[in-house]
Amino acid sequence: MADDAEATGDARSDAPLIISGGTPMVVSDVPHSARMWDFWLGGKDNYEADRRAGEQAREAYPGIVDIARTSRAMLDRVVRHLVVDVGIRQFLDVGTGLPTAANTHEIAQRAAPECRIVYVDNDPLVLTHARTLLAGTPEGATDYIHADANDPVAILEGAERTLDLSRPVGLIMFGIVGHILEHDDAVSIIGTLTSRLASGSYLALYTGTDADPDLVEAERRVGEHGGVPYRLPDTAQVEEYFSGLELVEPGVVPGPQWRPEGPVKDSAANVTSLGGLARKP
Repeated sequence: MADDAEATGDARSDAPLIISGGTPMVVSDVPHSARMWDFWLGGKDNYEADRRAGEQAREAYPGIVDIARTSRAMLDRVVRHLVVDVGIRQFLDVGTGLPTAANTHEIAQRAAPECRIVYVDNDPLVLTHARTLLAGTPEGATDYIHADANDPVAILEGAERTLDLSRPVGLIMFGIVGHILEHDDAVSIIGTLTSRLASGSYLALYTGTDADPDLVEAERRVGEHGGVPYRLPDTAQVEEYFSGLELVEPGVVPGPQWRPEGPVKDSAANVTSLGGLARKP
């Protein structure tokens, strides 16, 4: 993951801006996961409530920053693989978060300018950054949907305005499944999303896990300070998210170990994160 929290790349400001959904109010006194993530990465798009909850979590588990950065680095590798090696040209990114370095559309459109990307998030502050988030190539398309991960039908209906769901799609779910507070619900939601996607589509997923009690405590502190709780799944639960799909090598592994492009450094993410990529038959 890039250390810099500013959006970079060769995005073009003259690309069309599309925003689906209403214009909700930003609630600044309640911590939100996207803004806490931004805080951990050294960004500026966060409020005092986010910083307070984020600092409590970081004090309990300093490695939470490694987990955030690993997520971004794995996203880069996954998207490039799907575009360059597989030929995917459409992406549905659920749980987008705030714009940072190497967003999904930047990675994809750098390799293939015609790629089409739909972002989904429920943080109103993400909407205020939509111009940055959606500044893609003229050849491709980008859309932002203000929606909740717990409502997969609304997500799919919004995505259809930009994506052709009869053709393969790369479904990105990084750092979002833990916000679905019941495991069975998460499995059901993923199943609903993938069921509407064409054969040859892919699910890319990354999450923190319950492997380290200190991370469990850090997430407890987030909830204690008003933040959105994040349910930390175990290994078997993460593997279940890919049920019915064909896992791509190396399977479900710690984020740093998913097709690394250099030596894998020691970090908390080697213990407390899991990710994978799988194809819909």
